[in-house]
Amino acid sequence: MPLADSYLAVARVVGAHGVRGEIRCEILTDFPERLKTTSRLYSGDSHTLLVVERARLQGPGAILKIAGVDSRDDAQRLRGQTLSVPEAEAVPLSEGTFFWHQIIGLRVRTVDGQELGTVTEILQTGGNDVYVVRDERREVLVPAIKDVVKEIDLSARQISVELLEGLLP
Repeated sequence: MPLADSYLAVARVVGAHGVRGEIRCEILTDFPERLKTTSRLYSGDSHTLLVVERARLQGPGAILKIAGVDSRDDAQRLRGQTLSVPEAEAVPLSEGTFFWHQIIGLRVRTVDGQELGTVTEILQTGGNDVYVVRDERREVLVPAIKDVVKEIDLSARQISVELLEGLLP
């Protein structure tokens, strides 16, 4: 079984669907189609193995049938659980694209060497993500766009940025 910190959340159980043990899920992945072909999911913090018998997308969510979950009561017991996949089974990303968990925790410095802090969270906006970069003195919001983010080096755990006028407090 993969290490506990090497899972990616793909869905959250929001309730039962019908009386035959199907579960209704909120989709948490940018790749919802993957749920239709995934045969194994891991539930909760303990990453309990769940075998997926069938899955379908329905509206903004998904309906899953899990082996051994055969009644509405069984399905309700899963309510609130986060469903994950091992990171090794993640959908491959295109070149220059990263998962959020890869970005959070990276040090950020300007192209001229000024340390800005560490990415502590990522905000989703309509047009682009925004990296929240903090150090002990300040918080800087860095738009995740090519004009600003010049390089992301996962091995060095660093992001190099060229800040636009007015981005520093």
